[in-house]
Amino acid sequence: MIELKNEKIAIPVVLFAGLLWSFGPLVVRYMDSPDMVPWQYIFGRGLTIFILLNLYLYFEEGLNFYKNYKKIGRSGIIGGCGLGVAMISFIYSITNTSAAITLLCLAAMPFFTAILAYLFLKEKISVNVWISILIATIGIIIMAIGNTEKNSLIGFLFGISSSIGFSIFSVSLRWRKETPKFTTVAVAGLFCFIFATLMILITQQPFFSTSYNSSMFSLHGVLVCLGLILYSIGSKAIPAAELTLLSLTEVIGGIFWVWLPLFGINEIPSTNTIVGGFFLFISLIYYSLIMRWNKRYIALN
Repeated sequence: MIELKNEKIAIPVVLFAGLLWSFGPLVVRYMDSPDMVPWQYIFGRGLTIFILLNLYLYFEEGLNFYKNYKKIGRSGIIGGCGLGVAMISFIYSITNTSAAITLLCLAAMPFFTAILAYLFLKEKISVNVWISILIATIGIIIMAIGNTEKNSLIGFLFGISSSIGFSIFSVSLRWRKETPKFTTVAVAGLFCFIFATLMILITQQPFFSTSYNSSMFSLHGVLVCLGLILYSIGSKAIPAAELTLLSLTEVIGGIFWVWLPLFGINEIPSTNTIVGGFFLFISLIYYSLIMRWNKRYIALN
């Protein structure tokens, strides 16, 4: 696998990864009635992720790439299922509330990860981290109070569920660090594919939406895969603090694209979302500074 050791080169690579991910909400908004075909979306996106990541692993490792599945263990299965739940919750969140709410819920992932690691891995949480979690909680509560429109609170709850699912994935990687990360993500794609297949069969729906929607489902899967690959390539050269801040490009970009009149969505965040998001960003910056002092490094590979 390609590794970048020069931070000056790695930073724009990771920024570009976040930029790719930020187009996800815009792709969903361009779909035709995505709330009517959630399982078809999950089916198409999951299959795309599974195929592309396995192709990437094949070109990186040759025919022996399948051996990664033998090393996955319980941590990989739990992490893959957690990530799969996050992907499923994402579509139900963003189709029931604003893209800003969904993305800001995902931005709270570092704090959910810290709490889960404390509960299940016995990792200690410093006073400073508790302070950042408290600030983030205030922001989340403010956003929740502002979700008074029909189904908007449901979307918010699914956004939190998605964030927790991603946190389960992160904690599973800490639980057993030798777990092959990309293979775990591929398992998440397979989980979505299988679960969506069962739901489609149970509800007797067609497996595919329109050709236009199907292309949008696959496009979103491609953006996720490309972002993961670039993020992994650049992440080893960047401290966790910078990675946390750089990951905000996904949140900020995603909110900006659906607001920008050029793209025709014109989705303006509510006052509560802006205020709650401000608290969340402050907590993330504070958290990132703490991580910088600890000089920890993280990576997806």
